[in-house]
Amino acid sequence: MSKMSKNESLANRLPLAQKPHYGVRAWLVGLLLLLGFIVLAANLGEVEHFIALARQLQPVWLVTAVFAQILTYFCAAAIWQQTLRHAGVTYSLWQLLPLGFAKLFSDQALPSGGLSGTAFFVTALNRRGVDAPLCMAALLVSLITYYIAFLLVALTSLALLWFRHAIQLWIVGVGVLFCLVVVAIPGGLLWLHRAGNRQPPQILLRLPGVSQTLQAFTHTPGHLVLDRKLMQTAVFLQLAIFLLDSVTLWIMLLAIGQDTTFLVAFPSFVVGAMVSLIGLIPMGLGTFEATCVAILHLLGTPVEAALTATLLLRGLTLWLPMLPGLWYARRELN
Repeated sequence: MSKMSKNESLANRLPLAQKPHYGVRAWLVGLLLLLGFIVLAANLGEVEHFIALARQLQPVWLVTAVFAQILTYFCAAAIWQQTLRHAGVTYSLWQLLPLGFAKLFSDQALPSGGLSGTAFFVTALNRRGVDAPLCMAALLVSLITYYIAFLLVALTSLALLWFRHAIQLWIVGVGVLFCLVVVAIPGGLLWLHRAGNRQPPQILLRLPGVSQTLQAFTHTPGHLVLDRKLMQTAVFLQLAIFLLDSVTLWIMLLAIGQDTTFLVAFPSFVVGAMVSLIGLIPMGLGTFEATCVAILHLLGTPVEAALTATLLLRGLTLWLPMLPGLWYARRELN
């Protein structure tokens, strides 16, 4: 029996391999739409501010920044494409690219360290004909390599701040808490994968979709996570996403006339992302901006310029993809 036949046989015995339960999908669609509209309505002023700032930029800067952001979605799609290819399933980047917008929206709207897009991701790949175990394998590879890359850029950023004599006690505290989180989440996922058929706490099983998700994790093909070439490629692509986001911030600083270097933008973006991860505030609203501006100022950027560049960055990385992400998430979960 071929590898695909075995996977199909296994998937047929799993709830997630079948059409997702309507109640779970309706719950996810409703929650995502509600949170999306609430956030948009509550932050219309920030969106309008971004539009006003963007109009003042020279088109070449804006086009360059948008191009950098488009590359991040291609990198994310390439991670899933490579994972599926190693499992014997072939999809083009163009087929997987829309998932980048939708998963970004679901992960940002439901803060849980990247885990909130789990049910969406599985449902979307299921609709594309990928069975449940391979869906979870792609998700597992994506999440684990994301945290590995995040840890690498975080440690590099803290080292840069220390070298620039800009390290402070609160930054050290953020770093320690962040390290605990990025070890705990992938560690928990690997524990779920190795736990086999052991029964999880009943309180978890009462949450919508959790029972199916946990069951699918226990049947996820383990050889993909152990594939060194795949994991190295995925980590490289995850690192590229962090670098492209940091480049976008750097471009925004240059666009408003700040003569600065990438080594200023990089730790500012990364530490802001660290605080967003551990802050558990939807989309990191307020926490990312405050942290990014604070680090930029510590590294010599005037507060006004730091705030302007940060708002422009958030417009390109969050508000601009919000509507297509909301639309794709609704389409995939309906």
